[in-house]
Amino acid sequence: MNDKPDLSQYEEALRYHAQGKPGKLEIVATKSVATQQDLSLAYSPGVAGPCLAIADDPECVYDYTTKGNRVAVISNGTAVLGLGNLGALGSKPVMEGKAVLFKRFADIDCFDLELDTENVDEFVNCVRLMGPSFGGINLEDIKAPECFIIEQRLREEMDIPVFHDDQHGTAIICAAGIINALDLTGRTLKDCKVVVNGAGAAAIACLELIKAMGLPNENAILCDTKGVIFKGREDGMNQWKSAHAVTTDLRSLEEAMVGADIFLGLSVKGAVSKEMVQTMADKPIIFAMANPDPEIRPEEIAEVRKDAIVATGRSDFPNQVNNVLGFPYIFRGALDVRATTINEEMKIAAAEALAELAREDVPDEVAAAYKGKRPIYGPEYIIPVPFDPRLISHVPTAVAKAAMDSGVARRPIIDEQAYRNVLRARLDPTAGSLQLILDEVRAAPRRVVFAEGEEEKVIRAAVEFLKAGYGIPVLIGREDEIRKIMAEIGIEGSENIEIYNAREMEHREKYYNFLYERLQRKGYLRRDCARLVNRDRNIFAACMVAMGDADAVLTGVTRRFSVAFKEIQKVIDPKPDQLVIGVSVIVGRDRTVFMADTTVTTLPTAEELVTISKETAEVARRLGHEPRVALLSYSNFGNPKHYTADSVREAVEMMDREELDFEYEGDISADVALDPDLMASFYPFCRLSGPANVLVMPGLHSANIASKLMPVLGESKVIGPLLVGLSKPVQIVPIGATVSDLVNMAALAAHEAGQ
Repeated sequence: MNDKPDLSQYEEALRYHAQGKPGKLEIVATKSVATQQDLSLAYSPGVAGPCLAIADDPECVYDYTTKGNRVAVISNGTAVLGLGNLGALGSKPVMEGKAVLFKRFADIDCFDLELDTENVDEFVNCVRLMGPSFGGINLEDIKAPECFIIEQRLREEMDIPVFHDDQHGTAIICAAGIINALDLTGRTLKDCKVVVNGAGAAAIACLELIKAMGLPNENAILCDTKGVIFKGREDGMNQWKSAHAVTTDLRSLEEAMVGADIFLGLSVKGAVSKEMVQTMADKPIIFAMANPDPEIRPEEIAEVRKDAIVATGRSDFPNQVNNVLGFPYIFRGALDVRATTINEEMKIAAAEALAELAREDVPDEVAAAYKGKRPIYGPEYIIPVPFDPRLISHVPTAVAKAAMDSGVARRPIIDEQAYRNVLRARLDPTAGSLQLILDEVRAAPRRVVFAEGEEEKVIRAAVEFLKAGYGIPVLIGREDEIRKIMAEIGIEGSENIEIYNAREMEHREKYYNFLYERLQRKGYLRRDCARLVNRDRNIFAACMVAMGDADAVLTGVTRRFSVAFKEIQKVIDPKPDQLVIGVSVIVGRDRTVFMADTTVTTLPTAEELVTISKETAEVARRLGHEPRVALLSYSNFGNPKHYTADSVREAVEMMDREELDFEYEGDISADVALDPDLMASFYPFCRLSGPANVLVMPGLHSANIASKLMPVLGESKVIGPLLVGLSKPVQIVPIGATVSDLVNMAALAAHEAGQ
């Protein structure tokens, strides 16, 4: 059994799961239920219509219910992560997390179901009887050998896909990597000797899949804790191991490794030595996938074999074998053709699609996460990364096609390109783009000053920022007080956090001089500037960044935006020819909208509205969106006409005289800008090709009110407001920001420092 995570991470995870509504999931109605008429259609008496239609033709269930996009994530908790048998309830956070991944990566809705039984018959009967409710079944964290029996029986008894991800998810990603490793080394499976260490569910699934892809049975040697699984062995055997037993005189892993072309490890840390690696064939392919620590670390392999291609299960090494590359997209393809099962052809198609994707040119948004060096297909890039935006259109299409070709699809796809377009539209790019930005920050860490360093929330965020690898956090405050708070809340891993108190800093005189030079003609004496640096943490933090002693500032936890911004302005100027604005990123259930200016400009002029439009469009692009800008008003194209909308219309006229590389329109009301049907019906001349995703507000009052209403009244999360246009990176968070918000905003500030 693995140890718990370190105390601070453990406590932070508990807070994360407990804050707001406990857990990570909720059910949201997709139809209006606001009126009595709505309710009479959603339930009695109107619901009788779809009930009768489904009773008459069961296939109608896909037209009138959620079945076609619903997967059950089911466990009994007998093998939870690396934690062992935690029971049904103990597995629930993991199953909820799995459901979140299904939604995040493939827009699949899930119910997590935890079954309180270790009896195979009870488990199978329970799942089988729930079959009509779901389009697919994802089995998770069930111990071997029961997982083999359960999956096989359910596949035989149900007419929907049943997939044990711990087995097949790992196998598919592993197979994708092997395809490319073989390609790079000029070999084929039929000519390779393969050694697999670990005879659990994932290891056996990996072996079975590569055999289905062409590996001869006699070319594979499976090992467990007792050594080689050979014909005639009786100790520690079962029918699944016996299926892979071979006639051989080899008895140990060390002996089996001699001359091996491929090693697949799904066992334990340290199972493989450097001496074993030395005895392998030329250009060995080594997939050391034990978690959290591999059988042998990549740097140990490199010491003895420079010609090896290596993959692990970890994100901090190249070529991560990560199941999230597989299961969301495999189910997406299977659901979309209403497949009756997920067969070997579909698994192989998924592996080949992933391998093919790794061989293609990498898009800019993925390249940015690789320390500015575009990854190129080769020994250190044989498997795509999880946040590659092409996965959603690439893998499901291949899976769906394989289902059709193998005869298990009940609703074939007629137009493949149209299907790819539908898949791309399923996911909002914001989350993926944010993750890629975070990856880029991790590749080039920065020093970020957390100005309110004595706040518990800020201290926790600084620790998480450091652990995430985003850079060095610098806390401003009294060191004894900060250390005291750290001790009280059990913070660990704070050794590399820097702490500064302006009154005690050795070189603070240079900040006094810098600030005095800026403010001396604005009524400030030098002693006034010294007092500001010593007493105001925002000014001290901003001076550190202005003088090059740090890269970015994060503040706002204890002071309102207007107060904090006024202090920052004393130290840091806007960029030349730019307007400082606030951009709120509103992430809804099915779209992201960028709203500006939500913090700075009270009543923007026409010229300022043009600048706000350009700067916000650039933010949208940076986060993966092609901007469609709407300059909002209460009127639509002059109706009703009123002087308060004149600046909006004038701004649009000014933009017409420029050659801009994004769509824009105005004056236009919010409902028309966001509703393409309304736009097409009443304003067919509108220049936007779809709903607006950049909303330029006519004034600060409307922008600020709207951005703060959205997370309270709507199903939206607001990121920011992001402060745009200063010459040095500064982000001011809302007073109620969470630790997670602080970490993300600090990372965004660090990212800006690297631009």
